[in-house]
Amino acid sequence: MIKRLLAVLSVAVLAACQTATATKPANDIVDTAVAAGQFNTLVAAVKAADLVDTLKSPGPFTVFAPTDEAFAALPAGTVENLLKPENKYQLVAVLTYHVIPGIVMAADIAGKTLAVETVQGSTVDINATSGVKVDAASVVAADVTASNGVIHVIDQVILP
Repeated sequence: MIKRLLAVLSVAVLAACQTATATKPANDIVDTAVAAGQFNTLVAAVKAADLVDTLKSPGPFTVFAPTDEAFAALPAGTVENLLKPENKYQLVAVLTYHVIPGIVMAADIAGKTLAVETVQGSTVDINATSGVKVDAASVVAADVTASNGVIHVIDQVILP
């Protein structure tokens, strides 16, 4: 009887471990953004800023990721100017303003307003009392999980 119970428990534990492994995303933040297809400008900026290795590291990170449309809404020439090698410092500041350390899921902040320090060093204002706003940007898709964090899709580029 005890052997049978142990065998059943062993199978249950093995199944739970396989389910947990199967549900953990395989892609890191960068690969998840590339696969989504709506972050081409963001990915190009991350490459230009030499932040790929950072965003592929274990983290964990929470990234507020502007879509290609969000970048296109910036004044003409802004993205091109930021991508110039001589503006790398400014580009890094803008990109790291979109990242906070740790994993913050939508449920963690629901109904709250808070100021959170970004990797850039400034604070970003988050208002999750009616939808979710990050500074002036709206979160249009939340909780896109990656192996080293989470992405929240935003409709505007936020600036420090």
